[in-house]
Amino acid sequence: MKKTSNRRLDIIRRYNRLAWIYDWLEAPMEWLRFAKWRTRLSDRMVGPRVLEVGVGTGKNLPYYPQDVDAVAIDFSHRMLAKARKRGLSEGSKVSFHEMDVQDLKFPEHSFDTVFATFVFCSVPDPVDGLKELRRVCKPGGRLILLEHMRPGNLFMGLLFDLLNPIVVRIMGANINRRTMENIQKAGWHIQVEEHLTSDIVRWVEARP
Repeated sequence: MKKTSNRRLDIIRRYNRLAWIYDWLEAPMEWLRFAKWRTRLSDRMVGPRVLEVGVGTGKNLPYYPQDVDAVAIDFSHRMLAKARKRGLSEGSKVSFHEMDVQDLKFPEHSFDTVFATFVFCSVPDPVDGLKELRRVCKPGGRLILLEHMRPGNLFMGLLFDLLNPIVVRIMGANINRRTMENIQKAGWHIQVEEHLTSDIVRWVEARP
């Protein structure tokens, strides 16, 4: 437990440090790919209640449907402050909370859609986080994930394993997570798995 707690604090500190330049660091990929993928969110979210985990600086806010009651969380207070500022500038009615996906403060079956984009690479215990999302998702609700993960190719997988400690140290993100396995371990039933960049970046939808 203490090891997980220390990892969590390390990740929070790292994202707090990076918050002021985070959008700049991701700008090339946002322009090339990420923004295009995010546009799909508005079509796939089912309301009325929606939860975004790891809202970061709020890059998904423009793609929230107008008719949903949206809640957004992050465990980095500086990233969350950036998201709040973006929400205000765009007239968003999202409710923001500083919170950890591994310990959600919501009752069971609170949300129709729970989603995250490029988040579970950074969650200290991703299976615990995915279990918490299943707990707060309504029966018949939907999980949406846009995630990068360990490639299936033997050579590329080993390369990602080798590079992972460096990337974690710099960005706080793991590049070798076996996210599809983690989703199933958490009790979700995968409905959609679409490969967007080879099998590294995937769009996933699942049911409780």
